[in-house]
Amino acid sequence: MLSTIIIIAIIAIIVLFLISTYNSLVKYRNWVKESWSQIDVQLKRRHDLIPNLVNTVKGYAAHEKETLEKVIQARNQLVSGTPQERIEADNQIQGALKSIFALSESYPDLKANQNFLNLQEELTSSENKVAYSRQLYNKTVADYNIKRESFPTNIIAGMFNFEHEDQLTIPEEEREVPNVEF
Repeated sequence: MLSTIIIIAIIAIIVLFLISTYNSLVKYRNWVKESWSQIDVQLKRRHDLIPNLVNTVKGYAAHEKETLEKVIQARNQLVSGTPQERIEADNQIQGALKSIFALSESYPDLKANQNFLNLQEELTSSENKVAYSRQLYNKTVADYNIKRESFPTNIIAGMFNFEHEDQLTIPEEEREVPNVEF
């Protein structure tokens, strides 16, 4: 009788451990999805601002068609793909937007245009939010992967096919130290 109670107690502890660990993995996996969702929201916000910026600039710099086309092309690539592909498209947009902001230096009227200044401020704000969201995503992915790979959780993660998540990476060209000259 006592041995039966001990066996039932051991089985109950094991079952509770399995349930707790599984639920913990589900929570972390959902945090990863939610943190990507935050990036997605910020990318969408920027995506929606870009046509307004391009239309504002078109009026002042009509002959800068190539720069504007690069922005539109990069914007269109941002809409679908894996997180890493979308971040790469986002990096292209950042480069294209830098070109547009550089154009404003050549056009004093554009630089003074209130719509352009407001859009520039909105895009700068969006850039900051995207950067923060990327940091949050990478932190969340790291926490999830640590949890998934730690013993004994890794056994349960393997049993229920909890997959490894990749962190977002920075392109090699952005790792180079900028050359500043005076």
